[in-house]
Amino acid sequence: MSVSRPPPAADRHSLPDASGHFGVYGGVFVPETLMTALEELTAAYTEAKGDPKFQAELRHHLKEFAGRPTELYFAERLTQHAGGAKIYLKREDLLHTGAHKINNALGQALLARRMGKQRIIAETGAGQHGVATAAVCAKFGLDCTVYMGAVDMERQALNVFRMRLMGAKVVAVESGQKTLKDAVNEAMRDWVTNVRVTHYILGSALGSHPYPMMVRDFHRVIGQELREQMVAREGRLPDEIVACVGGGSNAIGVFFDFLDETNVKLTGVEAGGRGIKRGEHAARFEGGRLGVLQGGKTYILQNEDGQIELTHSVSAGLDYAAIGPEHAYYRDLQRIQFAYATDDEVLATFQLCSRLEGIIPALESTHALVHALKRAKEMSPDQILVVNLSGRGDKDVQQVQRMLG
Repeated sequence: MSVSRPPPAADRHSLPDASGHFGVYGGVFVPETLMTALEELTAAYTEAKGDPKFQAELRHHLKEFAGRPTELYFAERLTQHAGGAKIYLKREDLLHTGAHKINNALGQALLARRMGKQRIIAETGAGQHGVATAAVCAKFGLDCTVYMGAVDMERQALNVFRMRLMGAKVVAVESGQKTLKDAVNEAMRDWVTNVRVTHYILGSALGSHPYPMMVRDFHRVIGQELREQMVAREGRLPDEIVACVGGGSNAIGVFFDFLDETNVKLTGVEAGGRGIKRGEHAARFEGGRLGVLQGGKTYILQNEDGQIELTHSVSAGLDYAAIGPEHAYYRDLQRIQFAYATDDEVLATFQLCSRLEGIIPALESTHALVHALKRAKEMSPDQILVVNLSGRGDKDVQQVQRMLG
């Protein structure tokens, strides 16, 4: 597309449309047995979104339970290392349970209670969404089942124990690649079977409408806080914001309130894995094509016959074949740009950030740091670059230790 500007605010805030589309992306592609549940969820969320009591309760739990607002931290030594732009970190890693995922888990748990659903299911890759879901279910007394690929369970064993410690049933998924895509498949099978009593807390801004919209809205608090903090700190907005992108929840959360600020560059960083070769990465805009996966139309890594390709990333949370439809829409409009970081770059930067700042970042978030350090070197010292540090790396330490020997 030749369009270089995002839609005006009035149009942007009306997206997705009534059928859940962001341009050609999004929509509802699910079995008929789920249509009633999705319609019920859409109606309940629309009502809750306009209910001051619901919003006040959510803000209360985000503050008292999750720990919002999160800090905006000047990474002085990373800035000195890069030798260019000032680097700030939006510290979502400081939230309860260790990542931004708690924002959405709290919102959807409150929505489930509003709908009278006492059983919660979720999928998880890196385990952070599963841990957040387990935590809110424990807090509100909800039954919790989390589906997780067997491969991811092995590389994220600490988070598996954390979920079980908080009372969640963690189900190992042995089908397919035994990673995030397969966990989503199993969660959807469960939902179809138990739809009347169960709410599915989907963890990212993808899938069928209303999930991309709803997850985005629950994470908008990241960008709203950042705008206020940046003006208070520097007297102006940043020149660029960088975030990692798997499904894209943390990224759309921090980007959304800056979409109209065309002087602020927005960059999403995908998983380059072992390199951009078929089956070796999870960078959907590097070889992906338009298709439908797990309820939504978006960019997908698939072969000529429409079969989903194998994916790989050192980070379980980015190891997924599709990207959220809103990201695809704004990429077409050239408003959000995308890059990728390889496993080797991520492992090196994981150690660098730990040594220079005393902050151990999640492997997912480290993808954004890789790109940010490259960009900072290209920018001048009077420019400002913000990285959304979406999670902390405690969960990854044992895996990285094994990989580094």
